[in-house]
Amino acid sequence: MAPPRSKKRKPSFRRLLKTSNVKLDNKLKNRQFKKESTDKKHRKEQKKLRAAIKDAVLKTPLPLERYKKRPEDEEEEEFVESLPMDMMDEDDLEQIKAMAQKASFLTRDLSSSGPVHAKKRKGEQQGPESYEKMPRKMQLTEEKEVIHLLPIKDKIRGLIPQSMEKPVVAKKAEEEEGDAPTGLEQFENEEEAVAGPALTPQEQLKLRTQKLTNRKLRIASLGSDILSDPTTNIKKLKELRAMLVETDPYVAVTVRKLVMVSLMEVFKDIVPSYRIRPLTETEKASKVKKETQQLREFEEGLVSQYKFYLENLEQTVKDWKQKKRKRSEAVSLQSYKGLAEVAIRCICELLVALPHFNFHNNIIVMVVPLMNDPIKRVSDMCCEAVKKLLKQDKHGQASLGTVKVISGLVKSKNYDVRPELLKVLICLRIKEVEVKKDTDDTAPKKKFMNYKDKKKNLSRMQRKWKKAEEKLEKELLEAEASENKDKKLKLHTETLNIVFLIYFRILKKAQKSILLPSVLEGLAKFAHLINLEFFDDLLNVLQHLIQSGDLTYRESLHCIQTAFNILSGQGDVLNIDPLKFYSHLYKTLLKLNAGASNEDISIVLRCLDVMLTKRRKQVTLQRALAFVKRLSTLSLHTLPNATVGILASNRTLMHTFPKCDILLDNEAQGSGVFLPELDEPEYCNPQNTALWELHTLKRHYHPVVRRFATHLCAGAPSEGSGALIVQLARRHPVELFEDYRAKDMTFNPPVAAPSTKKKDYFTIGPALLDDKLKQQIDRVLSAEEEDPISLDFSAVLPQTNST
Repeated sequence: MAPPRSKKRKPSFRRLLKTSNVKLDNKLKNRQFKKESTDKKHRKEQKKLRAAIKDAVLKTPLPLERYKKRPEDEEEEEFVESLPMDMMDEDDLEQIKAMAQKASFLTRDLSSSGPVHAKKRKGEQQGPESYEKMPRKMQLTEEKEVIHLLPIKDKIRGLIPQSMEKPVVAKKAEEEEGDAPTGLEQFENEEEAVAGPALTPQEQLKLRTQKLTNRKLRIASLGSDILSDPTTNIKKLKELRAMLVETDPYVAVTVRKLVMVSLMEVFKDIVPSYRIRPLTETEKASKVKKETQQLREFEEGLVSQYKFYLENLEQTVKDWKQKKRKRSEAVSLQSYKGLAEVAIRCICELLVALPHFNFHNNIIVMVVPLMNDPIKRVSDMCCEAVKKLLKQDKHGQASLGTVKVISGLVKSKNYDVRPELLKVLICLRIKEVEVKKDTDDTAPKKKFMNYKDKKKNLSRMQRKWKKAEEKLEKELLEAEASENKDKKLKLHTETLNIVFLIYFRILKKAQKSILLPSVLEGLAKFAHLINLEFFDDLLNVLQHLIQSGDLTYRESLHCIQTAFNILSGQGDVLNIDPLKFYSHLYKTLLKLNAGASNEDISIVLRCLDVMLTKRRKQVTLQRALAFVKRLSTLSLHTLPNATVGILASNRTLMHTFPKCDILLDNEAQGSGVFLPELDEPEYCNPQNTALWELHTLKRHYHPVVRRFATHLCAGAPSEGSGALIVQLARRHPVELFEDYRAKDMTFNPPVAAPSTKKKDYFTIGPALLDDKLKQQIDRVLSAEEEDPISLDFSAVLPQTNST
């Protein structure tokens, strides 16, 4: 009978072509695995069968004879009976009997006293009698140390122990090994012993150049392969990272630096624009497409190698710090210092370039403590990187993480940190978002009509169109990502709270710290965002700091700017008289000059804008006149850019307070005399003076200063012949101060050089106005040298009678 035909259809050739290679490989692997399993099972069965046969043979031995008596007695009787007794002596007979009692010396070992056909079982050990019968040797040689080895198993003797003598090392070799260095020093000494003495300096240099060239080509090859196809060549990233532990002393430092920078550039290019999260167990177990699986492997490898790379950079910096603390040799310190600086530069670049990727918070934790490093180069490098990060951060997550780490560092160091650490906080992008949020809140929100309003006011067709329109508007509102705005606002609010917490702690506990200027500068920028509940206490603290007299002029200017920023925002509802702040600024103006304090003119210009221009309704005319006069006096001894800014501020004040034009008249107004030395602007009688400084500035060497002075002398007109050009009239005083800054010791715009042409004629005749003085000088000069003339000025005086 023929076997039943298989119902499974054989695949056609066309169908086999459609089968993927992966499926064919899986089928082949399954077939091989099944065959291996079958063979393994067959081998196990054969092994069990052999073991069973062997046990059966051992358990049921076939004896040669069956004994009714004991085997020893039977053998003894048969042996004795078979001997001719009349042919042996009595001594021989006794010896044979004794041997017969022990064992048969014909069939077995003489040392054995067991039965003839008894076999030893597996693993049976010899009795203590066999050890007693073994011959003993006297220890004629020295006892040597023995190393016990694995035993050998024999069918007859069982386990046989194995051992060998321990090799003896010469004493000289031990002494040399004891004095030999360990670790990196041993490696360097071995390299020097192998390569150093055998090569001349020229050959060593040539060898180093050759090795370095080979390493550079290898780095370039790996980097280009990774960048050409990152998904396929992600494994080469590990090979490139392995070169970070270069051990060749000739090129170790240089190769490590090159690999650090190369890996940094590679990661900046191949890292995706999103954060890679770890896969869940469900996602790992699910079946995905080949492309998806390849992408997952790429992301997993990328995150792993990126993590190892960051750990290597961090370890390099730590090694450098530990070397510095241990005060090791200068050469190794220099090499570690160079490696650490390159590692820090790479970390800073990754901090700025990849704020969205994994381990960014770990990078922040590495960089922020280095901002407080005593080495200025390292500190400046990290501070600049954090400033760039804060300036370009649009979402707020990186800023929040950075501010948290800075707050913890300042508190842990007990406020003993560098001022640059707090100056970084001024770069936070919080002011623009808060302003945008205020405008959005003040704008009226669009309301949608309910069903009753639609049914009452609209027809059926209009309701249909209205419904479609409202649906479209809702989709547009969702497209604006209002949730992202709320999330951003929440992050910025939390960030600002931490910043103010840092500032208020320093104001409360460390008022005499070097951090106070940075704190006051930060408060001056973010003062309009402070909660209204803190205004009163903060103003009292600022006023106390100013009255204490411990602040420098720059710090006092920041205090004044902070106070008026508070009062110009939400603080305008407070009933506070800031007269003391006006008086202090009026007194501080004369401390500025063309020296180092010239850079602080920008703070003065911002203070004047907040104090006088924006609070014009709370400022009296006497106060405005006093500030215009003192600013004109200050403009005489400052640099050109500061003078331009001050004159522009005076122009703004003359437009804000039109009655300031009385200072252009030389007639006195009212009673009293102008008191320039008085520090109270309300009581110095500024209406009784004139702006004579403008006539001096009209002959200034800077062309823009001359133009502004002429414009103010004409009454600061907005149009006409005395008006300013548009480029100067529409610029803020602070912007003019920055535009005309004298950088690199050059004027902006360039100033024409004075004329060097010689005079064609000279004055002939008396050049002195006093004739008597001219005659006396001529008489003295014409006298001969032999007759010295004594000058007696007392003779000219009138003679008086002596009493």
